[in-house]
Amino acid sequence: MRKAISGICLSMVAIAGCSSDKTGAASAAGQPATASSADAAQLRAALIPAPAGMRVSYGPELGAFGSLKSTQQGLAAVREAKLERPECAGAAQLDAAKPDVAKAPAAVIAYAAERGSITQAVVRLPSASFPAPLPEQCTSYSADVGGSKISYKTRTLPMPTKGDQSRAYLTTAAGGDKNAQIGSVMIRRGTLVMSMLVVGKQVKPSGLYELAGLADQNLARVPK
Repeated sequence: MRKAISGICLSMVAIAGCSSDKTGAASAAGQPATASSADAAQLRAALIPAPAGMRVSYGPELGAFGSLKSTQQGLAAVREAKLERPECAGAAQLDAAKPDVAKAPAAVIAYAAERGSITQAVVRLPSASFPAPLPEQCTSYSADVGGSKISYKTRTLPMPTKGDQSRAYLTTAAGGDKNAQIGSVMIRRGTLVMSMLVVGKQVKPSGLYELAGLADQNLARVPK
């Protein structure tokens, strides 16, 4: 799992690894007008710093959520995967196909190390909203990802509540030589929504909760 996944690659395709920005440079140039410089700066400040032993592998990328390179790569990866349950492709995630979400200002960054990767996105929505919980039928299914059959099993984690709303999941992906775990966290504070994916051979809930705590602290500092 050396390759960091791009901003919103969903857990069902994270195991395959999406295209990452190998330059590690920010993609703020030509930033859409829907994301003001002040908003972009605030969202960038909400991103967590590089954890010990990890390096920036992508971003920070700033701009309207739907137009970000990372968002487009994530959607393309989902389209290429053949899911046993297609309805699970966007489950429990921000829907970039919705105009109000697509136009919302956002910031994305990814970190990588030999042990795995962390990808974080912070989005300022036009109103307070939060993705619905993962449907029961999406807790266990399989998919063809890049020619490999991968089985996914997800369980909800009892993470202490962060912000106004929060959820955490742990997905075990198995198939071929690409076995991995994907920890995912979503936190809402007002109209800000933070999404984080942690990918590795083993993801410990305690470590995921610690990262969620740091992310929530940063969200709390962003002006409403």
